Amino acid sequence: MTGGNSNAVDQVRYLLSLETTCDETAAAVISDRLEVLGAVVASQDRLHERFGGVVPEIASRAHVERILPTIDTALRQAGVRLEQLSAVAVANTPGLAGSLMVGLMAAKTLATVLDIPLIAVDHLQAHIYACRLASGQEIFPCVGLVVSGGHTSLYWCPNALEFHLLGTTIDDAAGEAFDKVAIMLGLGYPGGPAVERAAAGGNPQAYNFPRSLLDDPDRLDFSFSGLKTAVRYTICGPGKVDFSRLQLPPQMVADIAASFQEAVVDCLVGKAFLAVEKTGGNTLCVGGGVAANKRFRQRLEEEAARRNVRLFIAPLKLCTDNAVMGAIAWERYRAGLFEPLDLDILAGPIRSKAGAKVA
Repeated sequence: MTGGNSNAVDQVRYLLSLETTCDETAAAVISDRLEVLGAVVASQDRLHERFGGVVPEIASRAHVERILPTIDTALRQAGVRLEQLSAVAVANTPGLAGSLMVGLMAAKTLATVLDIPLIAVDHLQAHIYACRLASGQEIFPCVGLVVSGGHTSLYWCPNALEFHLLGTTIDDAAGEAFDKVAIMLGLGYPGGPAVERAAAGGNPQAYNFPRSLLDDPDRLDFSFSGLKTAVRYTICGPGKVDFSRLQLPPQMVADIAASFQEAVVDCLVGKAFLAVEKTGGNTLCVGGGVAANKRFRQRLEEEAARRNVRLFIAPLKLCTDNAVMGAIAWERYRAGLFEPLDLDILAGPIRSKAGAKVA
């Protein structure tokens, strides 16, 4: 494969990035100078709202309908033609199998027709790289924390091509816990923003919810299942219950939301800075949907200032799933890390290896 059309050494190159790991259909056009020229995200929140979570079959069908219009819009925004692209990048792990397949098939088709390199992007690594893209500063080496609806993971990142897993959730992801607690409290979907709004009027000390694994200095893992269960027992006790029929006092809802949020934040902040301490580093980068939470960001900033640690948090628009963070593909492009056309998806659990094949 060629590296794209180039008539001059200093000619700007363009990369198309695709993101379909879960329920957002996204495309972005990014130059090799890390300039975002066009970016589109087609949200599916309304499709999944009544189910209280993402339905894989609905998500994959929506991607099929939206992927081509999304790519076309991103290219039009950028003022870039298909034949001007030097590479196409796609998130192929981790995520929902059906969703990942839609993006991968689109990327393979473009790579074949345009005869340009295909670059694989690890969705979680891209969330960390969003801090590099937004700050315009060198962030590596760093500890990376990704907190989202499906993942809560800590990495040691010596450079933009190496991501070593330090710890992850042993049960629920933090964002998943937010979604489930929101259902219990009758706050709707998506749960993260809903719980945060309710917590604004509550007392974070009203309920002493558990902080699992927080006091274990030898583990960098997370656990939120016990916290979620403690919230359930506080609301209605054990046994089957129809949460849609519960009518809790507004102040109780606010206090539970605030206390739950504080417990999650304690665990995330505690383990993140423990990882910085254990690795001997001095830089922490945080990304993922839960990183949009104001209380979480505040606590991170306070602790970073106290410890004199460099902190980078992805801006709000790059916290939730997007294709802009696929700019990490330029790191792989420069290293010659291209993928064969038999590249497959790696759905489900996260992976810590950075490897790909060198073309």
